[in-house]
Amino acid sequence: MIRSRDNARVKHWAKLARDARYRRSQRRALIEGPHLLEAFAKSGGKPVAVIESGVDVAEAIFRSIVEVDSPQGVAAEIEIPEGREDPKRDCVFLEGIQDAGNVGAILRSAAAFGIGTVVLDRGCADPWSPKVLRAGMGGHFSLQLLSVPDLRTELSRFSGKVVCTLASGGADLAEADLSGRVGWVFGSEGRGLDADTVKEADFSVSIPLIGGTESLNVAAAAAICFYQRRADKMGDSHA
Repeated sequence: MIRSRDNARVKHWAKLARDARYRRSQRRALIEGPHLLEAFAKSGGKPVAVIESGVDVAEAIFRSIVEVDSPQGVAAEIEIPEGREDPKRDCVFLEGIQDAGNVGAILRSAAAFGIGTVVLDRGCADPWSPKVLRAGMGGHFSLQLLSVPDLRTELSRFSGKVVCTLASGGADLAEADLSGRVGWVFGSEGRGLDADTVKEADFSVSIPLIGGTESLNVAAAAAICFYQRRADKMGDSHA
C-alpha cells in the first residue's frame, strides 16, 4: 500500500485530477467512484490502473488524489479515447462553455438522447476534468468527444443542418424543421454565440418562455432541444 504523497504514481494521479494540460499531454484521465468505473467498463473500456482506498493507497493519500468532499473509495486511471465524428448521428457543438457542471450535464443529456458526437472548442471546460466527468454521469463513454481549436471550421465541414440556439430571436423550436441530420450549436450563458458562428448556421432556434423569464440554463436548453428532436423523429416514424 502506498502511504507517501511523494510517490511518483501518486503525483501522477494527482496531476491528472488537477492539470488539463497534463491530461492532454498524457492522453490520460482519472475517473472516481463505482458508477463511473461501471459505465466505463460497460463501454468496453479497460483501466490503466485501479486505485482503491485502503488497499492500493492509504485513505489520506486517496483523498489527496481525488479532492472531493465525500470520496467513494475507488478511482481509475484511463486512456482518453481518440474521438472521431459519428457521421450517421446528430452532433453537438459547444462554444466557450466554461462551467464544468453545464458541460457535464450537456454530455449526459446528449448521451441519453442518442447524440453521436460532441465537439468542444478550447474555450470550454476540459471534458475530462473530474468535475465534468462527475456531472456527465458516464455519458462520456457513449459519445465521441472532440476538442478543437476552431469550431467554425468543424461547422463548415458538418454534413447536415447546423442549428444555432439563441436566447431570443430564433425560430420557435417546436416549429423548426429538424428533419435529417442535425448539428446543435450552444454557447455560454453570458456571451452567447459569436456572431461569426451564427453565420455558419442553416437557421437559429429559440425556446419560447413566459414573460419575465430572462433565459434558460444552457444545459436545460440543450436537454429541451434534444427532446424536441427526438419527438419530431418519433412523429415522422409514425406518419
